[in-house]
Amino acid sequence: MLTEGGFSTSPPTIGLEVELNLVDDLLQPAMANTVVLEKLDDPSFTTELGQHNLELNVLPRPLSGDQARELETELRVSLTDANVKAQDAGAALVMIGTLPTLREEHFKARWLSTNARYSRLNDQIFAARGEDMVLSMEGPAIPGQRGERLRSSADSILPEAACTSAQLHLQVPPEEFASHWNAAQCLAGVQVAIAANSPFLLRKALWHETRIPLFQQATDTRPQELKNQGVRPRVWFGERWITSIFDLFEENVRYFPGLLPEIDDEDPIEALNAGRAPKLAELRLHNGTIWRWNRPVYDVVDGIPHLRVENRVLPAGPTVVDLIANAAFFYGAQRALATAERPVWTQMSFQAAEENLYAGARHAFDAQLYWPGIGWVPPDELVLRRLLPMAHDGLRECGVSDAVRERYLGVIEQRCLAQRTGSTWQRETVAALEARGLDRDAALVGMLHRYVELSDTNAPVHTWAVT
Repeated sequence: MLTEGGFSTSPPTIGLEVELNLVDDLLQPAMANTVVLEKLDDPSFTTELGQHNLELNVLPRPLSGDQARELETELRVSLTDANVKAQDAGAALVMIGTLPTLREEHFKARWLSTNARYSRLNDQIFAARGEDMVLSMEGPAIPGQRGERLRSSADSILPEAACTSAQLHLQVPPEEFASHWNAAQCLAGVQVAIAANSPFLLRKALWHETRIPLFQQATDTRPQELKNQGVRPRVWFGERWITSIFDLFEENVRYFPGLLPEIDDEDPIEALNAGRAPKLAELRLHNGTIWRWNRPVYDVVDGIPHLRVENRVLPAGPTVVDLIANAAFFYGAQRALATAERPVWTQMSFQAAEENLYAGARHAFDAQLYWPGIGWVPPDELVLRRLLPMAHDGLRECGVSDAVRERYLGVIEQRCLAQRTGSTWQRETVAALEARGLDRDAALVGMLHRYVELSDTNAPVHTWAVT
């Protein structure tokens, strides 16, 4: 198919998935997604792994014009309406990278959503591991305190349900896929650094974007001896720059055994010979159990196949405007990098891009990231000096209106100037509450209460005060 053509060549089309948490009146996880989905009766909302999770899928749309502003309005209306209906079920929606009130008891298998695929996935991962999952991480100290360490275990994959993300999709023609994927890999570290929103897990202050190590550990099929042997994890940054999307699907088959070995009746060659686009159901199912931070996607819509880059590094929240700003920055900078005369990935090692991801996730604005022509640089300086002008150029090239560019990239600029992410605000607020004598549990609830109030205003996080 890559050789013979036939893929969609429509202008840049974007899509968005947002994972959400449900909480009760005490801001504890509400295991109520089945009831809430019945109240919603909206196909845009679906289940996610845990019973306290929902996912909102936004209809694809062009990147050009004022579409981003329309997307912001649409998202706010959808989330407001959904929250009203969730309240009928005794729950409320929270858009945050990791829900800080989760406890170890919420990771028991009985809290898996009632979907047979989740149960099979849980069983297959633990059959491959042959032992309980281990959660082990430590991060930089919150202001005025010592660093903290998490050591925990789980007998289900539900710690993955603590990783609530915003996933960005970009449809691209096959000949442009490699450059856009490589560009996305280059941007991953700075993305998480300036958008971190997941600092707390199981009462501990860990990485600024704890979702990154948590997701890797929560889906790890490897017992310790296979890790020692260098077997690749299923949550994977990758190991090389690519020249075609084929490289990624080939790696999927070569390195990863099937977790959900379901067989489809379709013969793809027969479908092609009959002039139809094959569903490639087995390839797509397998691809869905390999959680690359930038995942290749093959899909068929109205009988026409297309390819997408799915960017998976961002957390949900803190606000809709922050979320759209993160998306605008990514799409603009990705476009500029992908179309540059001398691609940045020809000037840096793949390992440097991977190290940037982990440094940005751990330290946010305190990270040092590597960038060709600059060397080691803080994320805010990298964005303000180099990437923000590129993002403006990339969005302009895609036909995005000046008003949209100024609105959303302006949010990114001010966030970098203020050095305030959802994570820094959460950490500073918990530290302030604990300084007033609250214990960690009460401080997390107090912080989350204020977070929900501020998130509902849609004021960007760089304007949030610590009170």
